[in-house]
Amino acid sequence: MENLARPAGGKSSWLPPHPLPSVKHSVLVVGSFNQDLAFDVKEFPRPGDEVVGDFRASPGGKGFNQAVAATRAGIPTLFCGAVGPDAFGSDAHKFARAAGVQVHFVKKPKHATGVAVITVNAAGENHIIVSPGANFGLRPRDIPPTLFASAQVVVCQGETDYSTVAHVLRMARRHGAITVFNPAPMRAGFDPGLLRHTEVLVPNEAEFIALLKHRPKAAALLRTTPFNAQGEFAEASLRSLKADAFHHLCRSLEVPVVIVTLGSRGCFVSQPDVFMRINAHEVEVVDTTGAGDAFVGGFAAGLVKFKHNAFEAAHYASAVAALSVMQPGAAPAMPISREIARFLKKRDHA
Repeated sequence: MENLARPAGGKSSWLPPHPLPSVKHSVLVVGSFNQDLAFDVKEFPRPGDEVVGDFRASPGGKGFNQAVAATRAGIPTLFCGAVGPDAFGSDAHKFARAAGVQVHFVKKPKHATGVAVITVNAAGENHIIVSPGANFGLRPRDIPPTLFASAQVVVCQGETDYSTVAHVLRMARRHGAITVFNPAPMRAGFDPGLLRHTEVLVPNEAEFIALLKHRPKAAALLRTTPFNAQGEFAEASLRSLKADAFHHLCRSLEVPVVIVTLGSRGCFVSQPDVFMRINAHEVEVVDTTGAGDAFVGGFAAGLVKFKHNAFEAAHYASAVAALSVMQPGAAPAMPISREIARFLKKRDHA
């Protein structure tokens, strides 16, 4: 970790002292389940091209991937999501049992289970097409309040209806849990009001810039120096910023903790009085599908492991993400706790 600033008074984390009960599940993830249909190809096809690839099917969906990541990291985790009355929905139960993930699946008779078609090239890059299906049918009434009773950390993403996300975040705050929101993917109709209920925001670079443009205060800041120096503010603009300017942008979102994932360049963690860049681990990349979900699930597990210290949790999450890209697939590629511990011990002593 590259520490760029220290909090006044020696604080290690902004996050408030949420209760630490002994419970059935410490992490609750509410979100999407998809059946992933993946093709490994040498190169992505161009329009009109036909290429030959190797096919594999596995469970996925941002929410489910994150729940698997947190569970395999050794933290009892409950996933809540929706599936259709089809074979893919039945397979979800089977994989959850095999992975040790506690689940509350809501069956939606009028919807098919969500499906993602993924193409992965030889460099590990991916193209993804998603049919949300039952995921957009998940409603607040489908989520029993009892699911929140034991959760220390509650995680949501953008692959379910935004009104349901808002409900979950509000309920989590009401029950004293830390709320983690991963706004992926950023969709039309995004409600900036979701940030009012968010304690930890985890966007990637593109999502972070989109969020800035959704907030009047942040959008106005982008029109000032040094942010407007290169015209339209884009990912390249973000990469050229000094750390204190990056931190200033994060603070403009008015969320207590903002963690911007930067792919192969690691992540940037911003709290009100401290910020830090955490470098990514250099590994041999096989498949980047689900890397962001590995980070979010690993981070949620890390918040529990490290008593709500966001910096330690982000450092841990970086290792989970690194290990995940060394294997094909999304949910099946999530590493287990002893692999993560061994990886970190080796890297810390390198």
